[in-house]
Amino acid sequence: MSEQVDVVVLGLGVGGEQVAGSLAEAGLNVVGIEGRLVGGECPYYGCVPTKMIIRAADLLAEGRRVDGMAGHVDVTPDWAPVAARIRDEATDDWNDQVAVDRLVGKGVRFVRGWGRLAGPGLVEAGGTVYEASRAVVVGTGTAPFVPPIAGLAGTPYWTNQDAVRAKELPESLLVLGGGAIGLELAQALGRFGVRVTVVEAADRLLGVEEPESSELAARVLTAEGVEVRVGAGAEAVRHDGESFTVTLGGGAELSAEKLLVAVGRRTDLAAVGVDTVGLDPSARFLEVDDRLRAGERLWGVGDVTGHGAFTHMATYQADIVTRDVLGQDGPPADYRALPRVTFMDPEIGAVGLTEAQARDQGLDVRTGSTQVPSTSRGWIHKAGNDGFIKLVADAGQGVLVGATSAGPTGGEVLGALSVAVHGRVPVEQLRHMIYAYPTIHRGIQDALRDLDLR
Repeated sequence: MSEQVDVVVLGLGVGGEQVAGSLAEAGLNVVGIEGRLVGGECPYYGCVPTKMIIRAADLLAEGRRVDGMAGHVDVTPDWAPVAARIRDEATDDWNDQVAVDRLVGKGVRFVRGWGRLAGPGLVEAGGTVYEASRAVVVGTGTAPFVPPIAGLAGTPYWTNQDAVRAKELPESLLVLGGGAIGLELAQALGRFGVRVTVVEAADRLLGVEEPESSELAARVLTAEGVEVRVGAGAEAVRHDGESFTVTLGGGAELSAEKLLVAVGRRTDLAAVGVDTVGLDPSARFLEVDDRLRAGERLWGVGDVTGHGAFTHMATYQADIVTRDVLGQDGPPADYRALPRVTFMDPEIGAVGLTEAQARDQGLDVRTGSTQVPSTSRGWIHKAGNDGFIKLVADAGQGVLVGATSAGPTGGEVLGALSVAVHGRVPVEQLRHMIYAYPTIHRGIQDALRDLDLR
């Protein structure tokens, strides 16, 4: 059985849902196919529920900071309202009917099931082959990567999804992975009284960010009682029915009630059927050009393209795909100023290139930095004011090519730095801006004073 349509969107995560809705509202006959939850990882397991967890954990931390500044507070953590809020307010107990109705309301025909490419312009799902005359858009996302550690398979380990679904917290937790997901959950659950150990095989946490960010994260976590092990790969896992034991390189063993595996995410292009359109099913990501085109009448959007597993990346790409399918003018993808935030406390935001990446590109690199506690607002803030602002400049062009903003509002301060990198605002213009006082973002001006382009 086959059916003629204008567009098939295979995978309705954040990017796919936006493309499908926009194209349907533009008058095209659109079929959207999804076997999981419409909206993808972000609203159900990622951005929204995890930030609810972090918000709650930050409130606990703020309460504990009252001593010495505003009196005294006794803080008693309670996970129950957090778990209830995630179920009731964020996820509808992991029911996507609201999202489905929103999509259908825009004119999309929704198909619940697992779709697969079946040739150029063809997608098979539920026994029907949909023939797309205009476009097939692949937005199948990623899933948690589970490394081939001896003994891990078959154990009741957690991924981020299990952690978000938890109605009760364990007494102790081992976290494999020192990236954003692992660190956010490690800190948050630690603030709720869980004894947490983070294990990272690389020599530092947050390995894709500046070394200063790695050092800050490790220092803050350690101060809060989280044990941090870097340069320590897990070689074996065993579970005795009650607890996990992880054997590290060198023979050391760590035990905890639960084990969270947060070492990255992966695509499964073979399951998508990319071989039927002449693409490599073993590739890590769907290769796309700057218009998100992956082939004839074929586009990719979101995590599957490998340009960053961020909701803001998926929505950015969705606009480009929509314009391209409709034949509208607009700029191609430009990833120079990609912002990202690790929502720890302090938040660690970054945009563009790190210092090392800029040097690897052969740029004439200069850096400038300042510590948040040395800013007036940081000094006023006092308890919980850890952080720094670091600027990475190309002296030859006189512009910023990257920056890091870590601090109590690191992700918000990042906004100004993102504009500077994206707009290639000359450093000399940045030096002569008016920076509101007293704000943490005024620290940008201090970092500029430390930046010597000569």
